[in-house]
Amino acid sequence: MIDLNLPAQLNPQTFLLLLVLVTLECVLSADNAIALAALTQGLQDPKLERRALNIGLVFAYVLRMSLILAASWVIGYWQFELAGAIYLLWLVFQYFTSKEQEEGAHHGPRFSSLWQATPLIALTDLAFSLDSVTTAIAVTQETWLILLGGTIGIVALRFMAGLFIDWLEEFTHLEDAGYITVSFVGIRLLLRVLNDQLVPPEWLMISLVTAVFAWGFSKRNEDAVIEAIAESQSETMPEIEPVSEKDPV
Repeated sequence: MIDLNLPAQLNPQTFLLLLVLVTLECVLSADNAIALAALTQGLQDPKLERRALNIGLVFAYVLRMSLILAASWVIGYWQFELAGAIYLLWLVFQYFTSKEQEEGAHHGPRFSSLWQATPLIALTDLAFSLDSVTTAIAVTQETWLILLGGTIGIVALRFMAGLFIDWLEEFTHLEDAGYITVSFVGIRLLLRVLNDQLVPPEWLMISLVTAVFAWGFSKRNEDAVIEAIAESQSETMPEIEPVSEKDPV
């Protein structure tokens, strides 16, 4: 059983465990962040995208904390991990089998309103949390530490997802890379259901995600580069006031 009580005194080992948990949350949240950023693009409105991300992560935080508190019960049912794996792999399938009508590029789900995107954001984070919470429990059985690490992780996730929203417009392969890493998590959950011995170690998963992200950042979108150059030039060029015909030459 997971220990629900706070320790009588905080010691260096406690802070070390918290540092490990926060580091794991940040590393494991990279693929989660880009998945959430890609989902918000379905709104096709920058203001709505960030609003959906904020609201979706509030619900995601509640679901993640509930998952941590019920972890000892949830982990006993392989059906939860199977449902998470199927959901994540469905997102990947939907992305790579769809095409944009204009440019022929892949795209994720499209939403007509903020409240269509919000539940999907929360559910996606919950599916990713099935993997990260299991990893956290392997580090420590103290629930308050896992809750604190998860809280810090969800804050880091918000900032990382916000960055990825901008980067998705700038880098050509980044969205594809994001959905490839989502497939890694889905396959990992599926393998855990089939046979724990088939699950790849964390270092291999992190190495694969790092390699895919490197490819995702390998090529810039030419239109985004031209737009950035134009914006920087407009900011540096001084404004020239028009000369009135009445002004002396």
